Amino acid sequence: MSSTAQTETLVRDFLEIVRSGKEPARAGEFLADTVIAHQLNAEKQEIVRRTPKNYQEHIEEFLTLFGVFSFEITELIVNGDKAYARWEQSGKHLAAIGQYQPTGLPLVEIGSAVYRVAGGKIVEYWIQPDRLGMEKQLAENNRNFIQ
Repeated sequence: MSSTAQTETLVRDFLEIVRSGKEPARAGEFLADTVIAHQLNAEKQEIVRRTPKNYQEHIEEFLTLFGVFSFEITELIVNGDKAYARWEQSGKHLAAIGQYQPTGLPLVEIGSAVYRVAGGKIVEYWIQPDRLGMEKQLAENNRNFIQ
């Protein structure tokens, strides 16, 4: 199997099994012991070192915030050891997010990331969620919930 095919299989399986919230405890099958996560936020970019355990906890937090959510890969482009993925995650606002108290109303997150694979595991990624879109939904849901 080519490097590109291996990368595609690994990243697709990771997204469909772990990032989807279906089986976050399986993160160690796909992630290296330490993964460098570049979180690309316009106002503040930061680098976080993630382990499979804290990635699992991160996804479990999503399950608390959004409930069991749907997760669809809308684009997956692979070249050698890197894969670009874009997704849409749909759930409900079930726990406080920043200043917004839970409304139970629908929320959709669109995100994308580039994953780098080495030694059969994801070792680094650059992630960019649509934070403005999420903020607008939270504000709108809050207005609708209060009325």
